[in-house]
Amino acid sequence: MRGAVLAGGAASRYAGHPKGLLLVGGRRILDRVVDAVTAATGASPLLVANAADAPQWRPDLPCVPDRLPGSGSLGGIHTAVLAGAEPVLCVAWDMPFVSVPLLQALVQETGICDAFLPESDSRRGLEPLCAVYGPACRTPIEQALARGDLRAIAFHEAVRVGTLSLERVRAFGDPSELFFNVNRPEDLERAEALWRRLG
Repeated sequence: MRGAVLAGGAASRYAGHPKGLLLVGGRRILDRVVDAVTAATGASPLLVANAADAPQWRPDLPCVPDRLPGSGSLGGIHTAVLAGAEPVLCVAWDMPFVSVPLLQALVQETGICDAFLPESDSRRGLEPLCAVYGPACRTPIEQALARGDLRAIAFHEAVRVGTLSLERVRAFGDPSELFFNVNRPEDLERAEALWRRLG
């Protein structure tokens, strides 16, 4: 199992600063996510990022831009799948509280599924930016991109999809905290408060 950290497009800026480089609890969110993915897969992840200075964010990691720029989160997943022959655990770089045990469960319980996602209590009900994708996802993703459907789940009908149940996810923590992502200044404030509460 490989790992990939999805760092968004070159224009994904938070107050003029790439959001994954923001500090939560004194550490960059990116570093927290890299550590969690490394612990879950046993190897350093690929960094998928389009910003010109992205290779300097973590010089110790291989860094590649999206194969199809401008294709959103699905393009990041596509790039991660194309980067190797093995299944890949993809995690967005703005999730400071994603946990190692949760990621280990995704890695270990994927089974024969082509895509394996955790359920959540979000509007979508799934977390496609914290999931495992196998090589069989490549062509269906490319077909979705070709028809202009950039939804992260646009290709699911064409592959075998499995889920880590919400009950199982809750065994690792509150889903709203595990999958919390920092998109706005108020989110960073909430993340700091949550970090202090969680210790």
